[in-house]
Amino acid sequence: MNKYLIRYNRSAGEPGRGSSEHVWRVFENGQEYLARHIRINVPSWSEQSGPDWNIACLGVMTVNEEFAIIEIHRTTDCET
Repeated sequence: MNKYLIRYNRSAGEPGRGSSEHVWRVFENGQEYLARHIRINVPSWSEQSGPDWNIACLGVMTVNEEFAIIEIHRTTDCET
């Protein structure tokens, strides 16, 4: 499982920051992804990184590039 940090994208629509609809930033192992929608299907908590606050969780990420949706879920091994 990976740890994810999720933040609101305050610079959405600016050059290199996605369209104005890409309102979420998702960080996975230091890599940033921009998304329009997020689905978090695992336990989550708030966490501070410097001056910024995040929603944090552990899981596996699936990206639907056509609709810019990121879903974070449990691994297949953990599902019951």
